[in-house]
Amino acid sequence: MQESIVTQTPRSPFKLRSVPTMRAVLARTQHDGVAIGHFNVADLVLLKAVCAAAQELKVPVAVGLSSGERAFVGVREIVALTRSLREETDVPIFLNADHTHSLAQALEVAEAGFDSIVFDMSALPFDENVRQTKKAVEALKAINPAILVEGEIGNIGSGSEIHDVAPDLSSGLSTPVEARQFVESTGVDILAPAVGNMHGLLKSMVRGETKKRLNIARIAEIKHAAGVPLTLHGGSETDDDDLRQAIAAGINIIHISTELRVAWRRGLEKGLATQPDEVVPYKILAFAVESVQQVARSRLMLFNG
Repeated sequence: MQESIVTQTPRSPFKLRSVPTMRAVLARTQHDGVAIGHFNVADLVLLKAVCAAAQELKVPVAVGLSSGERAFVGVREIVALTRSLREETDVPIFLNADHTHSLAQALEVAEAGFDSIVFDMSALPFDENVRQTKKAVEALKAINPAILVEGEIGNIGSGSEIHDVAPDLSSGLSTPVEARQFVESTGVDILAPAVGNMHGLLKSMVRGETKKRLNIARIAEIKHAAGVPLTLHGGSETDDDDLRQAIAAGINIIHISTELRVAWRRGLEKGLATQPDEVVPYKILAFAVESVQQVARSRLMLFNG
C-alpha cells in the first residue's frame, strides 16, 4: 500500500485529498527508473519557477534550502510557502533541509515541518561522521518518525559557486564498504556518496565548454552495498548521458543548484536590459522566473525519462 498524507484543498477546508509521502515517491522512482529533481531555492522567484515546471510536467519535485538559504528566507516562512503551493497543485512537492551541519539546525527544521534533512558531517573523519549522524537520526525520528534523514560520505567540495579550476576530489570517492557500514551504523534513510560529482561549476561549464562526468560503476557498487535510496549532490552541468546512466545505476534524487543561480541572474539581467526604465519588481523578476523555469523544466524532463 502506498504511504500518503492527507491535506485540505485550498478552496474547501472540508474536501481532503491524499498526497504520497516522500518515502513512497522514492520507492516509485526506484521501480520506474526515474529520479526526483531537487532544486535549491533562495527566494520566491526560484520557488515559483521550480514548482511551475513540476506542475507543467506533472512530476514530483523537491525544493531544498541550505543553512544560508534558510537564514535568508526563514524556516517557518518556507514551510508555509511550500505548503500553500502544495495545496494549489496536483503534484507532490517536498521540502528538504539541504546540507545541515549541526544537530540544533536539524531539530529546528524537523520541528517546523520539513519532509527531509541532509545531515552533513562528511567533512569529519568517517567514525565521527557515523557517531554524529546516528545521534541525529535518533533525535530527529523522535520528533517525526516519518521524516527522512540523509547522510553524506566522501568529498565533493563545498559551495555552489563558480570556480576557476576543478578541485582534486579523486581521493574522496566513496567506497561500497564505507557505504554499507555507514548505512548500517547510522540508520539513515538516504545516502549521498561521492561518485565523481562536485559542488558548484567551473567557468568553462558556465560557458558551455565542459561537463561534469560521473563514476557510473561506483554508483552501481554503492547502491548494491547500501541498499537505500541514493542522492547525487552537485548535479549542475553534469553530462546528460551520465545522469541517465546514474539513474539506471541507482540514483534516486538529483540536486541542481548552481544552474538555477546562473539562470536566475541571467534572467534578471535580461529583465533589466530589456526594460532599463522599469522599476516595478514583478515586471523585472518575471524574466528571472521564466529563465529558471526553463532550466528546471529541462532537468525534470531528463530525470523523468
